[in-house]
Amino acid sequence: MKPIILDINNNSSDSLYIQLYNTIRNGILQGDIKEGERLPSLRALAKDLNISITTTQLAYNQLLVEGYITSRPQSGYYVSEGLKLVHQDSQGNFSKEDIPELYISEENPYICDAECFDFVKWKKCAARVFNDYSDMLLFESDPQGEAALRVEICKYVYSARGVTCSPGQVVIGAGTQQITNHLCRILSQMDINHVSLESPGYLPVQSSFSDKGFAISHVPVDRDGLDISRLPINISSAVYVSPSNQFPTGAVMPVGRRHQLLEWAQANGSIIIEDDYDSELRYFGKPVPALRSLDKDNNVVYLGSFSSTLFPAVKISYMVLPEPMVSIFEKIKNHYTQTCSKAEQLTLALFMEKGYYSTGIRKLRKLYSQKLTMTLASFAKYNSGNVSPIDTRSGINLTIKIKTKKTAERLCSEAKSLGLQMIPLSELTDQDTTSLIFYYSKLPLNKIESLIKNLIELWES
Repeated sequence: MKPIILDINNNSSDSLYIQLYNTIRNGILQGDIKEGERLPSLRALAKDLNISITTTQLAYNQLLVEGYITSRPQSGYYVSEGLKLVHQDSQGNFSKEDIPELYISEENPYICDAECFDFVKWKKCAARVFNDYSDMLLFESDPQGEAALRVEICKYVYSARGVTCSPGQVVIGAGTQQITNHLCRILSQMDINHVSLESPGYLPVQSSFSDKGFAISHVPVDRDGLDISRLPINISSAVYVSPSNQFPTGAVMPVGRRHQLLEWAQANGSIIIEDDYDSELRYFGKPVPALRSLDKDNNVVYLGSFSSTLFPAVKISYMVLPEPMVSIFEKIKNHYTQTCSKAEQLTLALFMEKGYYSTGIRKLRKLYSQKLTMTLASFAKYNSGNVSPIDTRSGINLTIKIKTKKTAERLCSEAKSLGLQMIPLSELTDQDTTSLIFYYSKLPLNKIESLIKNLIELWES
């Protein structure tokens, strides 16, 4: 072991024992003092450094408390073993191989398009929150969501989706799954314990309901959306639908069937949960009005999300409750804390108030429609008949059907090697055809054709 050398700094604000503690600790972290190595005795170290035994004892005690050293009766002090050491050079820089994996930012394997979102305007709004409203951040967020954002959501859903509501009906949460968990609690209070889900449909929602003990039934989807004749009758239940852009088929429910669904809910004392997750992103014709805008009997819960229209890392979703369900939520909301970042809620409220959100939606529609057109044209140009994209005319992804003997995992892995994100769609997969969800919206427009050409060549190799 190298001798412990203490360079005493009389001008330091640290006491002498802290200086000694730091010297020994740094020696251990930098590997100069090895694991399992015996340290000098208190008396010997005090004599070598010309300091008091009390100072040495205080330094050793601090190292003991923090686990850097251990004490063995009748033997002395030893450097602890099993320490995950991070080595620093003389300038205090860490070597990358010694940094715990948690702190290493893995390179994103997928290609992305920076033009999809205006981060400059978002940062301006965030800066204003921290500069002008920092006092608000010193308190927890409202369990129902920040009032400023709930007001902006009311204004937006009315202008964009024809949904009329008050801020008291809006509940904000960190993603659709948290919102669904709140909804499960409200439905339980209403003695509703059965939920019908679209098949195929959005699987994470099924987990939310089944984990809460709800009975689940799967209702098939045709070209016009949910088959209403397969819904339960004579019992109070709930049905989860995405009528404006069914995931993953892209089916749009026509107005006639929407009225049938509303009549079913009224006749059976049931609730419709309308997931309107990316209805704004419709590229041909006007966006279809929300089912909630047709509801006159307070039977529709309206769900929305900002993940598709802002950026996925912003996990802000919301629901608009019918008036009779608001009072139930009022009774239970204080049992739960808000998991959605207050700073991000306030940033989004300013982002919407300034008109940046609406402007961004219009730009996305134009950009994504061009990407969709290019994607479909590229599949048509390079396809040999084994790959069939399903045009939904909306949203941020396509369902791709592939005739192949390769597994879905193999196809996704090959796509990933090109920087393309694919997700297996097990519900639409059979022995001869594999179905995948393809997120074409993430790709730069000028790279789509070459990427799809390479993808098809790789899949067919």
